[in-house]
Amino acid sequence: MALDHDLIRRIRALDEYDLRRLMIFVRGLLLARRNEEFEVEEPAHRGRVTYRQERVRCGRENCGRCPHGPYWYAYWREDGRVRSRYIGKEAPPRGTESGPESG
Repeated sequence: MALDHDLIRRIRALDEYDLRRLMIFVRGLLLARRNEEFEVEEPAHRGRVTYRQERVRCGRENCGRCPHGPYWYAYWREDGRVRSRYIGKEAPPRGTESGPESG
């Protein structure tokens, strides 16, 4: 099946942020069709993880709906730096406090 030329044109016009979001969406579709789980890289140091909700700005100049969310994020320390990982709109499952691998 050939891709619609209008679709290709619209994809080419996306900024980097939306291209990354599209890539995540397409990867999820492909994995779902194969009934596979997402592979998530686990951090080298598995210490205490804090989960919190945040509202985020999308960065678009004329966005009338900012901030978006709230979205869940995991925070932990690794090599002396605070690291974070996007979890999603749903709260992380109970018992995942040992590491941010749930996202």
